[in-house]
Amino acid sequence: MRLTILGCSGSVPGPGKAASGYLLEADGFLLALDFGNGTFAELQARHNPFDLGALLLTHLHPDHCADFSALTVLRRYHPAPPYDVLKRPLPVYAPENAAVRLAKAYAPNDTELAETDLSDIYRFQVLDNDEVRVGPFEVRALPVDHPTEAFGLRIRHGGLTFVYTGDTGPCGALDELTRGADVLLSEATWTDSPERPPGVHLSGRQAGALARRSGVGRLLLTHVAPWNDREAILAEAVAEFPGAVLVEQGMSFDL
Repeated sequence: MRLTILGCSGSVPGPGKAASGYLLEADGFLLALDFGNGTFAELQARHNPFDLGALLLTHLHPDHCADFSALTVLRRYHPAPPYDVLKRPLPVYAPENAAVRLAKAYAPNDTELAETDLSDIYRFQVLDNDEVRVGPFEVRALPVDHPTEAFGLRIRHGGLTFVYTGDTGPCGALDELTRGADVLLSEATWTDSPERPPGVHLSGRQAGALARRSGVGRLLLTHVAPWNDREAILAEAVAEFPGAVLVEQGMSFDL
């Protein structure tokens, strides 16, 4: 597996930085994990976006799905797509109400809102606890602790296990998802403080502690809000899990 960081700014895009979006590649298959503000531009800089094999959305906050509408415009209106899009709807794995909410985000005006249906270019499938095969990947999603329906992902391929927390506060599902993983891509939005609201995000310390107790091989930190101190967050994580890395947009990792 190869992981590419399309964007990693937390909560909102930062100056010159896209919000959350990642690519996993294996056996020639491109799997996008989240598609926040600015990630579509980064995808186009690296790949033909028509080559996406599937899209996984952990939740429907804009910093994780806003560029879905731009992808929709491309798939509907590109004058010369490399294949007949109508014959190959893109699989989209997402929370239960994704088809309706994403259609509303895309609808060009109030008149067309009720008639907007994206099933001609997407095949929506609901994320749940069951393991599913997505291209060459085996994917399991577990609900995590966030103000909207949200999932963490455990993805296996070629004997390796990759886990992405999505957005979440500390919860039991994270320990189940991360146990023994080879690579953990964990959100670490802010520094640790008892004043942080529960059920929203992880601190650097919490991300590091999760990686340590789960026995993961590598810890990659993401989703730092642009107003927070990146180096302080990294220091917290390293104190719990030496070798933790804070990802940057454009980085790639061979897993």
